Amino acid sequence: MDNNQEEKVMNSLKEIEIESSTDNKNNNKAKKEKKKPSSSSSDKKTGGGGSKKKEVKKETGLGLTNKKDDNFGEWYSEVVVASEMIEYYDISGCYILRPWTMSIWEIMQTFFDAEIKKMKVKNCYFPVFVSGSALRREEDHIEGFAPEVAWVTKSGDTELDLPIAIRPTSETVMYPYYSKWIRGHRDLPLKLNQWCNVVRWEFSHPTPFIRSREFLWQEGHTAFATKEEADEEVLDILELYRRVYEEFLAIPVVKGKKSELEKFAGGLYTTSVEAFIPNTGRGIQGATSHCLGQNFAKMFDINFENEKGERGMVWQNSWAYSTRTIGVMVMVHSDDKGLVLPPKVASVQVVVVPVPYKDADMQGIFDACTNTVKTLNEAGFRAEEDLRENYSPGWKYSHWEMKGVPVRIEIGPKDMANKQVRVVRRDNSSKMDIPTSNLVEKIKDVLDDIQQSLFDSAKQKRDACIKVAKTWEEFTTALNEKKLILAPWCDEEEVEKDVKARTKGEMGACKTLCTPFDQPELPEGTLCFASGKLAKKWTYWGRSY
Repeated sequence: MDNNQEEKVMNSLKEIEIESSTDNKNNNKAKKEKKKPSSSSSDKKTGGGGSKKKEVKKETGLGLTNKKDDNFGEWYSEVVVASEMIEYYDISGCYILRPWTMSIWEIMQTFFDAEIKKMKVKNCYFPVFVSGSALRREEDHIEGFAPEVAWVTKSGDTELDLPIAIRPTSETVMYPYYSKWIRGHRDLPLKLNQWCNVVRWEFSHPTPFIRSREFLWQEGHTAFATKEEADEEVLDILELYRRVYEEFLAIPVVKGKKSELEKFAGGLYTTSVEAFIPNTGRGIQGATSHCLGQNFAKMFDINFENEKGERGMVWQNSWAYSTRTIGVMVMVHSDDKGLVLPPKVASVQVVVVPVPYKDADMQGIFDACTNTVKTLNEAGFRAEEDLRENYSPGWKYSHWEMKGVPVRIEIGPKDMANKQVRVVRRDNSSKMDIPTSNLVEKIKDVLDDIQQSLFDSAKQKRDACIKVAKTWEEFTTALNEKKLILAPWCDEEEVEKDVKARTKGEMGACKTLCTPFDQPELPEGTLCFASGKLAKKWTYWGRSY
């Protein structure tokens, strides 16, 4: 497309407003103002040369009313609706996941499911309901989830004799049957995973993907004869979670161990991948891999007989990641034009848009678009053409930018004459003309570069927010500046509780995020930033979602 064509298209752009509001405890629904298309008649020449009038919608732009840097919460709520990721439901904290979201989830699911099957993990499905007696068998566990458990109390108009809980997680659903299935060492290891939904009745500030009352996830539950086997799997799974975030979602994460105060209720220890949102200065737990030890085995009598005929308890793990991953991706990469998708998870990686021009052979341009898509699809790319004639090219540009498609290809009459296409990147808006003769190779290079550039940019912004704090004064200054704080810590629970109490305010209390496995050098005699006692480790601190 030449400069005159481009100028004509861009001059046709105008912005329409989209109203959105966050879903909160008052159950306000974000509503998008419906487009009110007006139409006018315009003469277009068809491929056959005949002139006819078409109704063309005048609206040629889609815009956000909020800016990422000005009002992050409203901006986020607007993006996930305007990009057709979610729709608000009539029950607060519940959201409709639209196809644009589900395709991302399915791409991650395909990768992760194949990887865990290499580890001999098998898929299963357990009921969504759990009896109250089973749920309460592990006291520490239920205490951690009790405020969020939803209960079924009636069938029609009849009160149930015993209320039934809806699973907030499935340890207490599954483990009574592990006790039944595991008898001897030949039954181990037992490695099961399920792709399912869970319900946690959030009451404070539900946020699409990040904090919702129902969400999708996978949860793995495994049992081993030895702790060494369990420990090894914990880290193997954590590495898969790192790959989901860094290789697919282009989001840098820190792998580390949770504190005793922040670990999974009832577990032995918890590892996690932690992301960070620079705009809000908040950490976010990306995924967790827990070693449960033998606590649940004791509660649910999961015993086995070893090769020597001796009785023992199994060692167990549980691990999960959820649709929260998608919310983190939106927060990190998206901008004031809308969604920005890493190519590896984009439902559509390339969209091809025809550019009409006076007296152009439109059928020929349409055919060129269709052939381009066919070529890309056959090469393994996810590409679509947008041949809708009742929308202008400018409207289509804004529409696909809002939806975050990584690459847009424009084809006009001069592109056809020059045997080239115009390529526009979503991440940085750069444009280039590519010969059709090596289209596949060039598009692959562009998509690979976008994927890497998104990761590099996110890492640069995240790293710029990391602040080392060795004193309480440095710590509070960094916290007020919305930093991700790395501080020497004495690893005492009471000190951690004290930090939370002393930093509690409108923005929420500060807490430990994780102790990174990759530990900087801790010089001898280094003191804890909060207690003044000898420090034992470096730990990340911050406010979090």
